[in-house]
Amino acid sequence: MAELNEEFKVRGEELLKKTKELIKEGNIRKITIKDKEGKEILSFPLTLGVIGAVIAPVLAAVGAVAALVTECTISVERK
Repeated sequence: MAELNEEFKVRGEELLKKTKELIKEGNIRKITIKDKEGKEILSFPLTLGVIGAVIAPVLAAVGAVAALVTECTISVERK
């Protein structure tokens, strides 16, 4: 199966909401968050069975990143 890569440019305050939306879609393999210069800030894989307690620390980290950046790019690797 071919992989599909997408990128979404978001403002800091939109980062957590968009990340949660992408996780709920369920067909995401990996999410990478980059700053406006393209430098990787945070990257995490999403495997089958990733739920609640496992994803909570990741979302906390995304929230912390959102507080520090004004603009960023979410790079998504889909199955």
